[in-house]
Amino acid sequence: MVYEEEVPMMNTSDYDRQKELKLFDDTKAGVKGLVDQGVTKVPRIFITPSDGRVTKPVVSDNVHLGLPVIDLKGIDIDVKRRNLVVKEIQDASETWGFFQLLNHGIPLSIMDEMTEAVRGFVEEPNEVKAQYYTRAMNKKVVFNSNFDLYVAPNTCWRDTLFVTMAPDYFDPEELPVTCRKIYPEYSKHVTGLGTKLLELISEGLGLDPNHLKDMGCAEGLSIAGHYYPACPEPELTVGAATHSDNVFITILQQDQIGGLQFLLDNQWVNVPPIHGSLVINIGDLLQASILVAHELNMRNSRIENREQTINIGGIYYRPESDIHHSDLFL
Repeated sequence: MVYEEEVPMMNTSDYDRQKELKLFDDTKAGVKGLVDQGVTKVPRIFITPSDGRVTKPVVSDNVHLGLPVIDLKGIDIDVKRRNLVVKEIQDASETWGFFQLLNHGIPLSIMDEMTEAVRGFVEEPNEVKAQYYTRAMNKKVVFNSNFDLYVAPNTCWRDTLFVTMAPDYFDPEELPVTCRKIYPEYSKHVTGLGTKLLELISEGLGLDPNHLKDMGCAEGLSIAGHYYPACPEPELTVGAATHSDNVFITILQQDQIGGLQFLLDNQWVNVPPIHGSLVINIGDLLQASILVAHELNMRNSRIENREQTINIGGIYYRPESDIHHSDLFL
């Protein structure tokens, strides 16, 4: 997975990017619609120009650079075990900004059902998906491709179903049929895990377990279901560009295809999926909230998509801010 070649600079004399973006957007079918049409070449709007690229370091599979894997088993019944996990989370947050969780309390069956719900929706006929396709990010249910389509310098090979679950009441009937049963159940589990993580992080900072929760770090919850179709020319584009998450915490569920990478010491490192695990990303807002006393690490990440893959992110943010709408990361 090493991208060393550069794509020649495109002749832009006859290229009206905004017009092509509008034509793509008006289909309301997303990237999946292009794939269904049988495209064999990546459309120009998805290609990162060679003169605007950051030189890509070699992608590493070095196990010594792998994300810390933290097991939450026993933390509610064994004080010593809890203290150890608190220290592991603190170290991982300060050094990496990412870590993987095992025994986190979300049943595997719920996670698998959630993945299939996202897949089921994006693979619905276009007339079904078009009912939810919008650029109005203040709506509770939003389906689109690239929330920043008209302002970002590059377009990612990705479609997203974005649902705001909290803090306001959410009526499941507003959801697509494939998602109505599982989304509330998944949200309940993610909320419990998010609260627990904030407690553990607070304890690691020497604070009261409820400190970050009382600051409002767990009040807002949105779920972003990202669908990355297989790409005919994956070396020309990415599923998610290099970014950090401008939220408090992201609880990320990968499918078994993977594709998530993070930047460590100027080297892209793969995050191999562990079935049943979750990837936790310490976001920019959590870093800013506790910067006065502690420093957590904010890592850049990205997604490559040689095969179809699905990621689901539970995003915690402060409800009075719209900033979570402007950073749909993975």
